[in-house]
This record gives sequence, C-alpha cells and structure tokens, in this order.
Amino acid sequence: MPKIRHIAYRATDVEAMANFFVNSLEMEVTQRRKNGAIDLSDGAINITVLPIRTTSPDGEPARSGIDHIGFTVENEAESSRLLESNGAKQIATLELGSSAHYEVKFKGPEGIVVDLGHWVGTAPIGDERKLNRSTSKDGNQ
Repeated sequence: MPKIRHIAYRATDVEAMANFFVNSLEMEVTQRRKNGAIDLSDGAINITVLPIRTTSPDGEPARSGIDHIGFTVENEAESSRLLESNGAKQIATLELGSSAHYEVKFKGPEGIVVDLGHWVGTAPIGDERKLNRSTSKDGNQ
C-alpha cells in the first residue's frame, strides 16, 4: 500500500513557517535548499516549506497552502499505471542529484498534484510507527 511521506507547503515567509513547525510541533530541519525551500521531518514524514513563485510546474499560478502530497510506493510502474488509468496525467519528473530526493508528479481530479518518490527524513515502507488508537472518555480519539 502506498504511504504518505511528503507534504509540500507554499509559504509567503518560508523561515517563519519552518520555525512554526520546529518550535510548535518539534519537527527537525533536514536540509535548506538553494531555492529557499526548507525540508523538515518528524522521522517518518517530510514537510517541505516552499517559497511562493509565479507559476507551478504545470503552469498554474502558485498560491500559499498545500502545493502537493507525496507517496512512497513499492512498485512505481504499477502505481503510475493506476494513477493514469484513473485520469491522472504525468506532469514532471524531478531528480535533484541524490537518491534522497526523487519524485514523479501527476495531476489528478480538481488539480490535485500527487508525487511518487522518496524524500529526505522519511521512513521506508514497512517501517511504520505504531498508531495511537487510544480513545478518550468522551469517545473521541
């Protein structure tokens, strides 16, 4: 089963947004990129805070908020086939010079951008943390 391992967030103030995640949610900075992006990790999932730019890879105007969601998969060819058979179109492939960051981007319904790949600070498939399934007295998790 594919696992969410990456969330990209576009921010008008990258440093302030990264500091929010570090200081409020105890995430760790794993890298600072030349383009101004900052990668953070909780040990399993990577959040990349990206600077606002004029357009996205698919030519749409960029805006603050979630830019795309990334999944690590066991079989990239099969996952790509499933995405395409369900209407997604491949829009880009990014290789940034190391095995720590690689992604293939797809655009799906309502413009959602989904990546297949791997990112700095993420857990491999099979290295799952135990889910907290405790329930409070009022029945909420």
